[in-house]
Amino acid sequence: MHFDGFNVSAKKRNKLKVIPLGGMGEIGKNMTVFEYGDNIIVVDCGMAFPEDEMLGIDLVIPDITYLEKNKDKIHAILVTHGHEDHIGAIPYVLKKMNVPVYGTELTLALIGNKLAEHQLEEPADLRKIQAGQTIQLGPFKIEFVHINHSIADAVALAISTPLGMVFHTGDFKIDHVPIEGKPIDLARIAEIGKKGILLLISDSTNVERPGYTASERTVGDTFDSIFRGAKGRIIVASFASHVHRVQQIISSAVKYGRKVALVGRSMLNVVNTATRIGYLSFPEDTIIDIDKIKTLRPNEVVIITTGSQGEPMSALARMASSTHRKVEIMPGDQVVISASPIPGNEKLVYRVIDDLFKQGAEVIYDSLAETHVSGHAKQEELKIMFHLTKPKFFVPGHGEYRMLKKHAKLAMSLGINEKDIFIMQNGNVLELTSKSASLNGNVPSADVLVDGLGVGDVGDIVLRDRKILSEDGLIIIAASLDRNSNLVADVEIVSRGFVYVKQSEELMNEVKSIATEAILKNAKKGNNYGVTKSAIKDALSNFIYRKTRRRPMIIPIITEIKGQ
Repeated sequence: MHFDGFNVSAKKRNKLKVIPLGGMGEIGKNMTVFEYGDNIIVVDCGMAFPEDEMLGIDLVIPDITYLEKNKDKIHAILVTHGHEDHIGAIPYVLKKMNVPVYGTELTLALIGNKLAEHQLEEPADLRKIQAGQTIQLGPFKIEFVHINHSIADAVALAISTPLGMVFHTGDFKIDHVPIEGKPIDLARIAEIGKKGILLLISDSTNVERPGYTASERTVGDTFDSIFRGAKGRIIVASFASHVHRVQQIISSAVKYGRKVALVGRSMLNVVNTATRIGYLSFPEDTIIDIDKIKTLRPNEVVIITTGSQGEPMSALARMASSTHRKVEIMPGDQVVISASPIPGNEKLVYRVIDDLFKQGAEVIYDSLAETHVSGHAKQEELKIMFHLTKPKFFVPGHGEYRMLKKHAKLAMSLGINEKDIFIMQNGNVLELTSKSASLNGNVPSADVLVDGLGVGDVGDIVLRDRKILSEDGLIIIAASLDRNSNLVADVEIVSRGFVYVKQSEELMNEVKSIATEAILKNAKKGNNYGVTKSAIKDALSNFIYRKTRRRPMIIPIITEIKGQ
């Protein structure tokens, strides 16, 4: 006797494992593993921005150690939509394992851009799907369900397993009048819910906010008002991937007789890609090269730029600091920040806003006008998702810990039993049968740090060293000894980021004296250079801390001069 191609005894023996490798207790780095027997599918493969203490780090990706150990079991990566926190790690994962990637047209186009930048040795196996389509991957039957989000072509996943249905919402909102395409397919979600859902994994990002998220069209009304009254240039900063937002900006520009210039590599890439596949539409002569804005009057120009999160090297930040090669902020410019700060980015964003005001621009941002609406469901929409799906078990997903906790409380208020709700951390393993669920063990899930071309080669020790260097600086002690351990010349002291040597001559002379004493004392004892270096560090670190209350990094360098 068989069940959907699988032996019934195997169905009883096997459990469905759900393992988040990213996205739990954080915003970003979304990746969830679904495992049944010897079969694995992966949902999303995202990156996160580095935290403040991750000095020099470019981005953070999930730890895929577990996937590497089980790569022969992996059928595919399924991507819900094309935001960086859901696709940003795909090039790094495909370098380790060449598995198929399923996504909608725009999602795959954006992934294709990223893969081209990384120049993978083997061509990626990208497989296009559409909302409403169903595919079979081993024991998993996956239906892609149309939803609304702040990017086109977003889908939720209805994952049918031998033990029951898992509904993964992805990032979603309920928008009854979206800019492009249809409203969220609530009817289909209700049909799936009637059949019975074993587990719901739902977006927690906006669970702290009551009510409903406004339609994207409300931003269009705000843009129309801004464009109608503006007499100078209009500069709009937005996420490059927010194709609906870019469409509304371009549409307002066309309506009020303005040309549009694009600034920022990602903005150019996304607009070119979205236009090529038909997700953006505008008159042929609307987009102009940034160099041509000087030939137009200010009231004929719109600039769409990246940098809405205040990133230090972004186009908008360079405009604000007068270091951009092509665009200089002028009095009369109207700058619109069409995004809300991602948690942790607030200081960067408001610093850029301050600098723009100093340059003479008029800045319009979210707290002053409706220049941005979220792509994530608020409380009432989340309640609708619960009522439609009626899950047996619930996992709050996609959010920082307080959001997951708040979502769990919301679920309890709707009648879901507390013991059937699982607030998970990255690496937790949730095991399900058709009737039960429990947390059982963990898999590796540490952050993998990307620094330039290095992936995972920067760890806690390197970050600690960078922190020390950034806060207290560096002192190098250089000494040359002959074969009898006598100093060949005076000990040299080099300082960087600690004190200015000429202004602290007395202190540096004392440092030199203590270092010399430590070298000679250990040389007389016949100690090896390793012991001598440790003695120098101990003597100097204590002295320097007493004198300055600082702990610079101390690097002794001892060279043996081999004479005749």
